[in-house]
Amino acid sequence: MEMRPNRVKQRLDAGEPAFAVGGFYDSDSIDQFGPNGFDAIWLEGEHGNVDFRDIGDYTRACDIWGLTSVVRINMNEPGVIYRTLDRGAQGLVLPHVNTREEAERFVDAAKFAPIGNRGLFTSRQGYGVQEYYRVANDHTLLVVLIEDIIAVENLDEILKVDHVDVFFVAPSDLAATMGHIGSFDHPDVQSVIDDALARIRQAGRNAGALATDDNVVKYLNAGVKFMLTNVGPWIQSGAANFLAKAGR
Repeated sequence: MEMRPNRVKQRLDAGEPAFAVGGFYDSDSIDQFGPNGFDAIWLEGEHGNVDFRDIGDYTRACDIWGLTSVVRINMNEPGVIYRTLDRGAQGLVLPHVNTREEAERFVDAAKFAPIGNRGLFTSRQGYGVQEYYRVANDHTLLVVLIEDIIAVENLDEILKVDHVDVFFVAPSDLAATMGHIGSFDHPDVQSVIDDALARIRQAGRNAGALATDDNVVKYLNAGVKFMLTNVGPWIQSGAANFLAKAGR
């Protein structure tokens, strides 16, 4: 047996954009969405109901379609980090990374030696893989969220941390820390986001952003390599369109 390939890491390594979709809270929905051509499923373990008991089933549904399973965890703690990987996640997203030291702590817990100090236990992604501890690091996607203005101020130092695959500029909390809560479309917030994304690209690192139907082309043109979108707006627009056609 060999490790299941991490589609997002493959695309990033090839210099290609990767697309993740979030908003799923059961394995059947992930399975149903599988053939639609995306690269990853974003599983929400910070704000959503995804818990350790769920991760095995959710990641199995992703595996069926070759989708990278990416879990946003809720704390920068070694036990949470490597337990999420042990349950089968192929990637992790860490919120509120505001310093270089916090990013380094994340990498240290998520990677096996000699890179880090991840606890030795075979993930469900490693069943039957004889050299799992040797090859797992190459298949583990790490994403840090730049979502506070202090993180933007410290961005140059954060970008120096090796083995982070994506530096994702998250808009909502960033807007709040800039005094524009609930208004991430404010021109000042958008200016900071665009500048941060450019700095990430200039440092030779992969930038990530929250994409919609309206801004995905903008971000592609800006060189953003990892984009998250959510099914919620699609459901809302589809429902509104249907009801409009039905005269409601």
